[in-house]
Amino acid sequence: MNKYELAVVVSAKIEDDARAEVIEKVKALIERFGGKVTDVDEWGKKRLAYEIQKMKEGFYYFVHFEAETTVPGEVEQRMRIMDNVLRYLCVKQEA
Repeated sequence: MNKYELAVVVSAKIEDDARAEVIEKVKALIERFGGKVTDVDEWGKKRLAYEIQKMKEGFYYFVHFEAETTVPGEVEQRMRIMDNVLRYLCVKQEA
């Protein structure tokens, strides 16, 4: 099992409960493919470096999880079509 960090930028235009629902869906995706979520770090609303879909701000979340090497690809493939996810990036953490 490798350790990964998934950075997710969620739209600032949606309500708090809808934002929480997006993160719950991400966690469910990771667990569905056999990963284990260890921590979710919420950074809150931050200004984006450049405009994305006419938005200047987004909510940043960092999801730490342990999984096999195939899991990040599967999760990213499904996050690509998720509503309200502006950007995402999954990186492997060094041991």
